[in-house]
Amino acid sequence: MDWTRKKLYSQYDKWSADYLLALQAQAAQSDFRPTYHIAPTSGLLNDPNGFSFFNNQWHLFYQSFPFGPVHGLKSWVHLVSDDLVTWHNLGTILNADTAYDSHGAYSGSAMVIEDRLFLMYTGNVRDKDWVRHPFQNGAYLDTDNHLTKLSLPLIKQPAHVTDHFRDPQVLKKDDTYYALLGAQDANTKQGKISIFKSNNLTTWEDLGYLNFTQQDMGYMIECPNLVTVNEKPVLIFCPQGLDKNIINSDNIYPNTYLIGDNCQLKNGEFHSTHNIELLDHGFDIYASQAFNAPDGNAYLVSWLGLPEIAYPTDSENWAHCMSVVKKLTIRNDKLYQEPVAAFKNYRKCHAELHGMLNEHQQIVITENATLSYELEISFLQNQQGTLSLLSSSNSKGLRLNFSTSNNAYFEIDRKDCGIPFATAYGTKRRVALEDNAPLKLHILIDHSTCEVFVNGGEFVFSQRIFPNDDDLQILLASESEVIYNGDWWKISNMTH
Repeated sequence: MDWTRKKLYSQYDKWSADYLLALQAQAAQSDFRPTYHIAPTSGLLNDPNGFSFFNNQWHLFYQSFPFGPVHGLKSWVHLVSDDLVTWHNLGTILNADTAYDSHGAYSGSAMVIEDRLFLMYTGNVRDKDWVRHPFQNGAYLDTDNHLTKLSLPLIKQPAHVTDHFRDPQVLKKDDTYYALLGAQDANTKQGKISIFKSNNLTTWEDLGYLNFTQQDMGYMIECPNLVTVNEKPVLIFCPQGLDKNIINSDNIYPNTYLIGDNCQLKNGEFHSTHNIELLDHGFDIYASQAFNAPDGNAYLVSWLGLPEIAYPTDSENWAHCMSVVKKLTIRNDKLYQEPVAAFKNYRKCHAELHGMLNEHQQIVITENATLSYELEISFLQNQQGTLSLLSSSNSKGLRLNFSTSNNAYFEIDRKDCGIPFATAYGTKRRVALEDNAPLKLHILIDHSTCEVFVNGGEFVFSQRIFPNDDDLQILLASESEVIYNGDWWKISNMTH
């Protein structure tokens, strides 16, 4: 496909139904299509949007361009769930079809207002000279899942920010509505978080920028989210162009968080005595969205993909997927992430793992091998080795290197796992662990996705991987004795 600007921004009714059906069939037949992670029916999936609980169901939307693995005219696809695990695709619901979102319905959020779900999103508009004009727009979803857009934009681009002004999070605090937006300051060209407030969701007052750090946050901040976790405010955001001395990340753009001590949105103040930290230590997490649910918990879902990176499924005309939904908690001043409890309801074909490695390498799983499974495995202190996933006689697989002795660490190396990609950003990701302490890994493998939760979610490594069909073995290797215990389950298909 020759992706001209005209082609990228053609209205959806200009595309043939047969072409779309062919793309959907191609995506459905892909060997890399996940079975329990949300993936597009065709084309591109990126940012999660509108994560919420409404009308006795969980709701989630995602950015979509269904006609190819590229960033074209964006719409929102709507999904619902009863348990945060199985998601039902209700199709495209928010289209780019007005003067205030003519070149894309970009990212946003949702909030329940009485018997409707209020959506706030960025409308991307380009003029005849291709200059961008961002508008923050509103829409309401009723209990029959019918969407009605507001006729006029809620917030226009302020004079003090550039056209990089997007991704509103709408929230309510002390009977006042607030909107947090990713922004770029017009004078300094630095990344900022803009704040607006409203009493009626229609008229919005500009409160300036959120004061949350004195550090330079690069040239742009995307996808700001403010949630409460264990009664503490937590700010989640994606800074672009961030100095590695602030966050040492090899990814093209990091996803970060900051635990606060208190937050006063009306004064634009977020006070913290903590450091900004990586939300995920893997290769491919971005644009995470979190919200506080009626049950009091904070839940998070992420885009398993990164901007400006080519992925192997691009050649199959589809790209990207979502992470599983994670519950957030704070322990010892760290943000922990764990898959929601309902995930355990989908386990099948249990295998108990335990043993002692007394050779250089041995197979951990010998039966029911699959590319869609869950693995929990623990190692004692003062051990070191390599757990290789998605391996075969012809492949070294995805290597999980670890040491639980002095200078303890955990590392993922995807250099020899299937089809290589994005190698310019390195093939290894590592964190330091507590010395001389046991190690527990909770691993989710789903064809082309891998999520690893280290020590109960203290660290999370999320990445795309593209193994061969016969890369099914799980191997353990070490130069010394290693004792391990764990459980393995096959996971059933949970997306529709």
